[in-house]
Amino acid sequence: MKIVVLLKQTPDTETKIKIDASGSAIDHADTKYIINPYDEFAIEEALQTKEKAGGTPEVVVMSFGDEKARELIIKGLAMGGDRGVLISNTGLESADSLTVAKVLAAAIKSEGASLVLCGRQAIDDDNMHVGTMAAELLGWPHVNVVTKLTLTGEKAHVEREVEGGKVEVYDVNLPAVIGAHKSLNTPRYASLPGIMKAKKKPFDAKTPGDYSINASEIKSKIKVSVKSYEYPPAKPAGRLFQGEELEVMADKVVQLLRQEAKVL
Repeated sequence: MKIVVLLKQTPDTETKIKIDASGSAIDHADTKYIINPYDEFAIEEALQTKEKAGGTPEVVVMSFGDEKARELIIKGLAMGGDRGVLISNTGLESADSLTVAKVLAAAIKSEGASLVLCGRQAIDDDNMHVGTMAAELLGWPHVNVVTKLTLTGEKAHVEREVEGGKVEVYDVNLPAVIGAHKSLNTPRYASLPGIMKAKKKPFDAKTPGDYSINASEIKSKIKVSVKSYEYPPAKPAGRLFQGEELEVMADKVVQLLRQEAKVL
């Protein structure tokens, strides 16, 4: 059995986002990248699945990105992954979700994976597209926002969170694509021995061409592109009330909410 974990590099949540001079792209010169947090739950689930099976499944940590993603894949290997695969996005840096899914689906098929785990969504674009699209391209079942996963033979028993605190239950045949929710598990920290071992684990550097995908041809079929970015409007300055009786200040706040904010 082989488990592929899809990893995306996303800006650290504390990174200050800067728009470049053209206004049509983000300036990532000072951006610090992290593993998309939801993908960490996917890595952990793959490792727990491997441990429950006695260490038999191979866990492959895969990403489609630039060289900055290499360090993050190695972190996944330090957590316990067996092999890393980085597919270069050179020439496809502005690829839309479908294009990314086409590349990853081809790589997953090449790997002969029995199970693909990914985060429920990425924290940068929040699209929740790639996992589902890859599953459709492969013709595999897909369940997202998963809170519990149990494998039995060639089937997966899956529970997912839905609105109103309800839970949906699915039994799907493998191979399948599963999107991890944060309540699925608690990701482990990479140990010092794990960090040292990660540097010696197999790591494959690939291009779309290695999976018979012509980058120029697929680039011409990208359907979604970003025309421009702009910062959200600045918030107006707040008002501070002090030095008066509480009742007086409360009355002023109510009047402002009625007359200026018009929310009452």
